[in-house]
Amino acid sequence: MIDWKSAPTPERLADRFARVWDLSGAKILDLDRAYDPAQGSPVFTVKGRYTTRGWTEWTQGFQVGAALLQFDATRDERFLDLGRRQTLDVMAPHLTHIGVHDHGFNNVSTYGNLWRLMNEGVIPEREWERHFLELALKVTGAVQARRWTRIVDGEGYIYSFNGPHSLFADTIRSLRALAVSHQLGHRLMAENDEAVDLLGRLVQHARTTARFTVYYGEGRDAYDVRGRVAHESVFNLNDGRYRCPNSQQGYAPFSTWTRGLAWILCGFPEELEYLDTVPDADLDPWGGRAEVEGFMRKAALATADFYLEHTPTDGVPYWDTGAPGLARLGDYLDRPADPDNEHEPVDSSAAAIAAQGLHRLGTWLEGRGEAEAGGRYRAAARKVLDTLLRAPYLSEDPAHQGLLLHSVYHRPNGWDHIPEGRQVPWGESSMWGDYHIREAVLTLARESDPAQPRYTFFRQPAPGAVS
Repeated sequence: MIDWKSAPTPERLADRFARVWDLSGAKILDLDRAYDPAQGSPVFTVKGRYTTRGWTEWTQGFQVGAALLQFDATRDERFLDLGRRQTLDVMAPHLTHIGVHDHGFNNVSTYGNLWRLMNEGVIPEREWERHFLELALKVTGAVQARRWTRIVDGEGYIYSFNGPHSLFADTIRSLRALAVSHQLGHRLMAENDEAVDLLGRLVQHARTTARFTVYYGEGRDAYDVRGRVAHESVFNLNDGRYRCPNSQQGYAPFSTWTRGLAWILCGFPEELEYLDTVPDADLDPWGGRAEVEGFMRKAALATADFYLEHTPTDGVPYWDTGAPGLARLGDYLDRPADPDNEHEPVDSSAAAIAAQGLHRLGTWLEGRGEAEAGGRYRAAARKVLDTLLRAPYLSEDPAHQGLLLHSVYHRPNGWDHIPEGRQVPWGESSMWGDYHIREAVLTLARESDPAQPRYTFFRQPAPGAVS
């Protein structure tokens, strides 16, 4: 399990943040100069250069949003100009993309980051720009909410690009689109002028995810291990009943694809933070604050504990906890992960996502007086970042466009590049891995600076305000 007790202090970890932004800025500019957007969104690297992979358009917001995070960290205006220009040039189709569930990934990373920077006073307040950004965020949340499947008990979920029968673990992190749209006072207008409450859709999707995607060791099936996550949950559209777990990118329905686990681990704590800004009255129609926070907390704690217990000591997981080649690695959980092994790849992108989730969960718990549990998760997050911000994970080669090495996209489909002479993917990067390591560093760096507000995707209440 993760050796969280050996985590560095926040001060020691902060010493390496500046190096990350130096490397990051050069790679963002290189990608902007060299990549032809006509070929589609950049997805992952092959031999160190970003390329595309047609499946769904879910990664372009990470490319554009990376420039805005770079500006946030460094105040280098080149990256603000780049992020603004790219948002205008390429992101508009993502606002009304009815074929994907990934609106939070694409649009909150771009329009949302610009809106956040304006809310924080980092970029100038301009009325026309604020209206433009807020309209975009209202639209994306409503379009995301339209992808809705009703199930028994009056609940439902935002269905994945696989179709109305399919609930993905990933979407919990993308609920930020619904959250911001609701915070801006928006609703989805449906047939006969029915007004759909976007907060309600957020809560219902989260509840369905917590109920069917996350396991709690309560005897659900023969593989019910607390904190395990199924990538996909499949429903019968004729009667709205749950049928079975499935996995698109993991090894099997009854193993845990670690990036799917990380999406859950990051998404629930982030939504718990958001709920702290929501009045009780808004939650009353959807079960009330105690019930909603209760199921989110339960899912977050279960997945966090599973991650700690089923990840090597340095905090970087292998791509799936049930991958068959792990049996050849011996006691792999009792030592640091080995990206050089010839049996199963690690997934650094899952680690970057999970690190932020662990940190946010720990911070949320500490805010409720649970210092011991909160401190453990925050220390685990620092342990993960301590590993990722050094070799062999941090990419210091200027010829390599990626920032975080040893990321995996779709192992079952064989999409990831395997270098000559090796047996498994090695040494490549992904848009989501690079974005989330930047976001994790920015999150922790801001909390080390008392002059900075916490990094959140939503608008935080003014100091002293009561939500």
